[in-house]
Amino acid sequence: MGEFHHNLDDKGRIAIPSKYRDLLGKNFIITKGIEHCLYVYPETTFNRIVTKLESLPFTKKDARAFTRFFMSGATALELDKQGRVNIPSPLSTYANLTKSCVVIGTGDRLEIWDEASFEEFMSACNDEMSEIAEGLFEEKI
Repeated sequence: MGEFHHNLDDKGRIAIPSKYRDLLGKNFIITKGIEHCLYVYPETTFNRIVTKLESLPFTKKDARAFTRFFMSGATALELDKQGRVNIPSPLSTYANLTKSCVVIGTGDRLEIWDEASFEEFMSACNDEMSEIAEGLFEEKI
């Protein structure tokens, strides 16, 4: 959990906040996320998702489409000595990453957003958040 603001450097690298580095482990996977952000998973979590995707019937158009979307950009990465990761160009383009980025923790993954896109998304959802929460939680928390 949490929100951190970091800049992409000229080589397309971004620092992963230190509090997340141990959680990600030595090897982790970055891929396209929904809403034009990037998802970053520990390898074991990503492998569980792949197992679920493999159990979907390939005869279903939506299953094929989502699997292609999710897996086509998936890339195994490691942190450099400064705790940075080099985001592959196709993923950076997909997420519209510019200089200013936001890294957020969302439970089982990190998300990397272009800062302007993240602010726009949060602003658009802000007024609907009580309805969204009500629809997700049937019981009181």
